[in-house]
Amino acid sequence: MQGKIIKGIAGFYYVYGEDDRLYECKAKGIFRKDKQKPLVGDNVEITVLDEQEQTGNLISILPRKNELIRPAVANVDQAFVIFALESPKPNFMLLDRFLIMMEQAAVPAVICFNKKDLAAEEETTALYETYRNCGYQVILSSALEKEGLDEIHEILQGKTTVVAGPSGVGKSSLTNLLQGEVQMETGEISRKLKRGRHTTRHSQVIPVGKDTFLMDTPGFSSLYLTDMEEQELKDYFPEFRKYEDACRFQGCRHIHEPGCHVKEALENGEISRIRYEDYLSLYEELKEKRRY
Repeated sequence: MQGKIIKGIAGFYYVYGEDDRLYECKAKGIFRKDKQKPLVGDNVEITVLDEQEQTGNLISILPRKNELIRPAVANVDQAFVIFALESPKPNFMLLDRFLIMMEQAAVPAVICFNKKDLAAEEETTALYETYRNCGYQVILSSALEKEGLDEIHEILQGKTTVVAGPSGVGKSSLTNLLQGEVQMETGEISRKLKRGRHTTRHSQVIPVGKDTFLMDTPGFSSLYLTDMEEQELKDYFPEFRKYEDACRFQGCRHIHEPGCHVKEALENGEISRIRYEDYLSLYEELKEKRRY
């Protein structure tokens, strides 16, 4: 039987089978031998050992569409990153690091600014415009007032979406609202997952509709860019793309070079100064890292 790994805890993998039942599976030793680690989101093949108890063995991992390192999940169609507009105020550097990681993995990202009810309108509009101008889809929501949910549902429909964001931004509140009445046959699954129910230290997949899955991941407070040279960084800032072909030098880093159209766009207010300053800081960080 085929299914999808929705959670992995302490050597057990919980597989949502094609019969809409949840199976507790152990991975066969072959994965260790092949140095293959099953990930949440993997589509897998299982052998059912006990129909009644819903236990099985995980026998193979089907080819992956993609895989992310942080969070460690596979087969993602898009990322839905949630930050609060207030309480806590958004950490732009953290948001930009996450967006760069998604650009690097070629995973489209949608940004959700939650707690709209707490923020000043002027500030909200400025933030919305900043990231829209970078080419990202931006949603303004309030879990408290159930605002923005229809728009979010539309974006999630028919896709596997990794939901990420720092702690305290209302990620759990929004995720719970999005599960709504589905709650993934809550009773049965809560019983099966009881050992990991009260923790968000593990990523898990939540089926929320036909072919629609949410991957809930632990909150993060820091992210580090890996496997990247500083000269590649500019490729992961989508707002630079429409200007860089006009730069005087090929391979322009948009820092000190004369005739740089990205810097010109910055001076004309067409590129966000906050984003550009994050670019400079991250460029230096990657350069330093290479030295050591």
